[in-house]
Amino acid sequence: MADDIVAVTRTGPLRDARDLIELATSEEAVGELLRRGLDWLTRVVRFDLATLFLLREGKLVSVAARGPLASEKVRRHELKLTDFPTLGQALETRRARAFTQEDHAHGDGDPFDGVLDLPPGHSCMVVPLCAGERCYGLLTLDRTECETYPQAVVDLVEVYGQMLATSLQQAEQKSTFEVLHRREHEHARLLESQLGGDEVGVLETSRSPAVRELALRGRQVAETDTPVLLLGETGTGKERLARAVHRWSARAEGPFVTLNCAAIPAGLLESELFGHVKGAFTGATRDRAGRFQMAHGGTLFLDEVGELPVELQAKLLRALQEKTFEPVGSDRTVRSDARILAATHVDLQQAIAQRRFREDLYYRLSVFPLRLPPLRERLEDLPQLCAFLLAELAKRTGRRGMKVTADGIARLAAYDWPGNIRELANALERATILSRKPELGAESFDLPLRTPGTKAEPLPPSPLPEGAVPTLEEVQRQHILRVLALTQGRIYGPGGAAALLGLKPSTLQSRMKKLGIARLEQYVARIPQEES
Repeated sequence: MADDIVAVTRTGPLRDARDLIELATSEEAVGELLRRGLDWLTRVVRFDLATLFLLREGKLVSVAARGPLASEKVRRHELKLTDFPTLGQALETRRARAFTQEDHAHGDGDPFDGVLDLPPGHSCMVVPLCAGERCYGLLTLDRTECETYPQAVVDLVEVYGQMLATSLQQAEQKSTFEVLHRREHEHARLLESQLGGDEVGVLETSRSPAVRELALRGRQVAETDTPVLLLGETGTGKERLARAVHRWSARAEGPFVTLNCAAIPAGLLESELFGHVKGAFTGATRDRAGRFQMAHGGTLFLDEVGELPVELQAKLLRALQEKTFEPVGSDRTVRSDARILAATHVDLQQAIAQRRFREDLYYRLSVFPLRLPPLRERLEDLPQLCAFLLAELAKRTGRRGMKVTADGIARLAAYDWPGNIRELANALERATILSRKPELGAESFDLPLRTPGTKAEPLPPSPLPEGAVPTLEEVQRQHILRVLALTQGRIYGPGGAAALLGLKPSTLQSRMKKLGIARLEQYVARIPQEES
C-alpha cells in the first residue's frame, strides 16, 4: 500500500478541490479542467496510465490520458457500454472498483485489448465520475505490475473522482448559464432594435451633411465616458441618438436604461433615480433599485433633464461627480458606474437665468453637446426616413411592403414638420391605416403646405385662356413647375425635383428649356457648386 499511495499532505486534497472549483468557474475550457484533474492524480496514486472517458451517446470516449503508456491511440479510444457490463455497473453503483486477476480472466475482458499489451492480472481501477443526478464518465487507472490496488487507495481516488465530477458539473452549469445569458442578451438587443430601430444606420447613411457630421462627433465621444447633452426640438430623435452613442461605446454590451424626467411625478423621481429601502415611505414594501443601479456598467439616458426639480439636481450632480449616492431612506452609500447621456428641448441657459436649473449641473452635463437638426433642415432624408419608419411600423401593424411614391415625398417636403420625426412617424402610420394600396401618394397625406405664418411660393399663372383644353406639353409644364415649387426649386440631389420626377437632372433641364421654363431664378433655388 505504501508503494501505491504517493505521499500527500493533509491539506493536499482540500487544496486540489479548491483549485478545481476555481478552475471550473474560470474562463478555462473543460479540456484544461480534465488535464489538470489528471495532473494532480500523479500526486496521489501510482499508475502507468490514467485515462478519462466521457459518456457520449452510449459510448465511453477517451478525452485525456496521462502516464508512460499514454499515446495518441489511447486518446482516441472508444468503448461501447453494452460490451463492458462491469463498467456500466460501476456507473450505476457510483462506486470505484479495483479489478483482480480473476476479473480479468472471467469478466468483460480488458478495456484496452487491442490498444495496449498489458499482462493478465495487472493493476486496474475504475472510478465513476458522478455528481448530482448526472454521471459524466469514468476514470481508469492501470499499472503493468500484477497486483491489485488496495482498498484504501481505491477509496482515496474515489473521493478525487467525486471532486472532479463536481468540477465538471460546475463547468457545465457555467457554460449553460453563459449560453442562456447570450441568448437573453441577443433577445434584449432584438427587442431594443424593434423598439428603437436601427438608429446607427439611419444616422451614418444620412444624406444630410449636418447629420453625418453629428454621427461622426457622436462616434468620437462614444469612445469616452464623458457626459453628453443632446439638444434639439421635440421629436428630432434624441433618444435614437443616445442609443446610437451607447452602441458605439465600449459599454454596448451593458444595459441601456432610460428615465423621462418629465413623465414621473416630482415626489417619486428621487426613488426612480436612486432607489429606496423598505419602509422609506408609504408603499415602500421592499427594497428597490433605482435607475442608476440598473445602469451599472452601461448607460443611463435622462430624457427631458430640463424638467428635473431643482431640489433633486444637487443629488444628481453628486452622483455624476462621485458615482455614489444613497437610496431614499438609507444612509448606506451605493456606487454605480453608469455613463450619463441627457437630453432636453428646453433652453437651459434661460432656465439657469430663471433659477430653474443649476448652473454647475449644466456645465457638468454639457461637456460635449450634440444638437440634432429639425426635420425641415434635412428634407433630403425624407425618402430614407420614410422607408425606415414604414419598416418599423410593419413590425407593429403587419402592413408590409408600404412605400411612399415620388409625389408623396414631394407632398411631405412641402410641410414644415414642427413635430419633426415623431410627427412624420404619426403621419405615416395614419396613412398606412387609411390607404388600401401599398403606394402612399400625395393624396395619402392630409397636411397643410406650410405652418401658420408662412406661405408657399405661388405657381406662375397658366397662359391658357379659361375653359381651354391643355395640351400634353402644358400639362407637363405645370406638373414640373408644381414639383419645383414643392421642392423649393431644388433640382439636384436626393429629394430634388429630378429625383421626384424620376428623371436625370440633365434630362429635366432640357425638358424645362423645351417647355419654356427658362427663368429658373424665379422658381429654382441656386444649386450648390458641389452638387453640379
